Amino acid sequence: MSQTADDPLSVRLKELEENRISPLDLVPRRNLVEKLIELVLVGPPAAPDRLASSFEEMAAALRGVDTSHLRVAVFGGGSGLSNVIGGDSRNPAWPADPFQGIKELFPNTSAIVCVTDDGGSTGELMKDLPIIALGDIRHVLLSSIREKNLSETYRLSSEECRQTAAILHSLFNVRFSSRPSSVNDLLGGCLSLSGLPLRMAGELFSLLDALFGDPRLLPLLNRPHCLGNLLLVAAVYRTVGQGKNVSPSDLLAGINRLAKLIGAREGGVLPCTTTPAHLRVLYSNGVVASGESKTATARRNTAVDRVFVEFADEPAVPREVFDAVSSADIIVFAPGSLYTSIIPIMQVPGLAQAVRENQHALKILIANLWIQKGETDLVLEDPHRRFYVSDLINAYQRNIPGGVSDLFDHLLVMGMQDIPGSILQSYAVEDKVPIYLDRGKVWRMGFAPVEARIFSESALKIRKVQHDPVALAKAIKIIMAVRDHIPREAMTKLPPAYQVTHSVRGDRLTLDRRRNLFGGYLQKWDLDSGIKNQLEDIFWRHTDIGLDHLQNVAGLLPVKREQWLRSMRWDSVFSYYDPVDCLIKIREDALRDPVAFECAFLVALGQSLLGDYAARKEMLPVEQGGAVVGKIYRLTLEPEESRRCFFSTDELARFLRMVRMNQAENNNLLYTRLISGSEGFTPPGMLMGLIYAWYLDSRYASNIEYKMAIARIPMTGLVREQVRMLNRRMDTIEFFRKVVFGHTSPVFEEQLPLTD
Repeated sequence: MSQTADDPLSVRLKELEENRISPLDLVPRRNLVEKLIELVLVGPPAAPDRLASSFEEMAAALRGVDTSHLRVAVFGGGSGLSNVIGGDSRNPAWPADPFQGIKELFPNTSAIVCVTDDGGSTGELMKDLPIIALGDIRHVLLSSIREKNLSETYRLSSEECRQTAAILHSLFNVRFSSRPSSVNDLLGGCLSLSGLPLRMAGELFSLLDALFGDPRLLPLLNRPHCLGNLLLVAAVYRTVGQGKNVSPSDLLAGINRLAKLIGAREGGVLPCTTTPAHLRVLYSNGVVASGESKTATARRNTAVDRVFVEFADEPAVPREVFDAVSSADIIVFAPGSLYTSIIPIMQVPGLAQAVRENQHALKILIANLWIQKGETDLVLEDPHRRFYVSDLINAYQRNIPGGVSDLFDHLLVMGMQDIPGSILQSYAVEDKVPIYLDRGKVWRMGFAPVEARIFSESALKIRKVQHDPVALAKAIKIIMAVRDHIPREAMTKLPPAYQVTHSVRGDRLTLDRRRNLFGGYLQKWDLDSGIKNQLEDIFWRHTDIGLDHLQNVAGLLPVKREQWLRSMRWDSVFSYYDPVDCLIKIREDALRDPVAFECAFLVALGQSLLGDYAARKEMLPVEQGGAVVGKIYRLTLEPEESRRCFFSTDELARFLRMVRMNQAENNNLLYTRLISGSEGFTPPGMLMGLIYAWYLDSRYASNIEYKMAIARIPMTGLVREQVRMLNRRMDTIEFFRKVVFGHTSPVFEEQLPLTD
């Protein structure tokens, strides 16, 4: 059979004859940079000797690229930043390989650390000291230790350097829960300091001794702490005179003092700001939750809209931070919690712009591995689908002033296809789901995704998936070496960006000063120490509670069960606010369970905001044809001039309308509510308390959570009552956000710019 030149078979044969196959096509990755990373991390594929030799030469050339002169700035917080710098220094296995990561390939690295954490030992420090969060700084300081520095400073052998790192790891990570009596008692859970270089051991002992001699630091010993945090605090306060506040220069001097002492690069670990800061999260239903530790555990069942940093004063940024960013040849955004790691740093005034103005640096975002409950388990744009890498970018776009333009060009993503399916399935059983790369969408957004085997092989052997600091550092090195060969699309698919402005507390209170004010208030109440301590913990956890919320409360009174006379007809809440004696009264058995006590107290505290607003409450039957068909609840308000209430008259009227009380036309003090025979009813005072507790923690009022769930239901517009109900719920949330909890900063009201 004869064939013409344009028949399908001839066309296909001609294409095959003209096709040229590159040797790199044998490397199983999508693009050039991914293939080169694969060559270095995995090794060359099976190939003829000539090609295998070329592959080996290429890999050797990449490994031989000198990066020791390059300057690197890495942003992040917690384990993610520590792991990128030199391995997760809280990991028990870290001492086995302490000298790895970016710090080894790029010795001129500066870590710029987030300082909004308020949990764990860090939070305990902030109860007593007006200082930034130090826990992540301590974490990164330890991971920044270099063998070269230890060797040159203390003339140690390689083995002695490893021994020193192991002792420091033990010292920095040991925790105590009861007050130690001496330095030796404090060191009881550590490896012996005698294995350290003599000068290092002496200075560390001196810092620990200061904890027992400095009256400002003595209270710290009464709380559970990580010893590394106490060392850092002692180093900071060493040169601060009694009665003086810690200045920005004092803070940096203390960090650098400890860094130099333990063998980290002096000036290599920097706080993003020296001003104490607090995190606030705005959820898509309008609720604002405050505090990083609280938002990390919050389960609001709704997507995060935006996060904001609130500073205790006008934020100050060390000059060294701006210098590190402007001079950097490589800028890296480390993986970590989406809303509590990179975003708070980029909201510090001037930092995002400083990154943009550095036009010569390679800028890389290392994508997170796992969906995180309470943060990335729900997508704002579509709560019914899973979270992808493009959603990470959108979240940064929404929350960083000016968006992500010129912040990073490349995304380094772990190749999940290289992880055995059985391991991913075991993670799924634990409800841990990967954040997969949606490559096409990320590419169209204007970023170059790089997918690579940057997971830890050793961790994989024990069925754990985590970033490998060595592989990460090598991948960054290769991207830098071939950056000019990586194509990039123009940004075209990003949503509009907010122009987020920073917020400063009107009262300029640091967390320790706020705690002291609440403690002073509790001193006026006749309480035993156990209840007082529980209340202090409640006020610490819920920083949205204002001191003025206590204005109508004279104390707390436990009531024995047999003396509990309050009707339980409408609810099962074992607490109430008594406007007669201004006491919060809690049934005694609720005191035995901290969770039950907290719930009961919050409900009653919410009720107390209404004060003595009610002059009379009545429930009257409604009859029709001789039969009782329902009830009418009549609420007569106390006259304004004699009323003791947190709310103004207009605010009180607004609240009563929200809870469906109807004001009489001829008597503005009279409100009524008609209740059908089968309809349940929650009085306004109880509703105030329940919504107050729900707003602070949705676990404490499941019935309110059920009512508010309508905010998560797509509106069809077909049922007008459903729309009216939604509007009432959203109005209620706005009332509590603005009026009750005072979140009136313009940052919460900012609207997206109009688009074409």
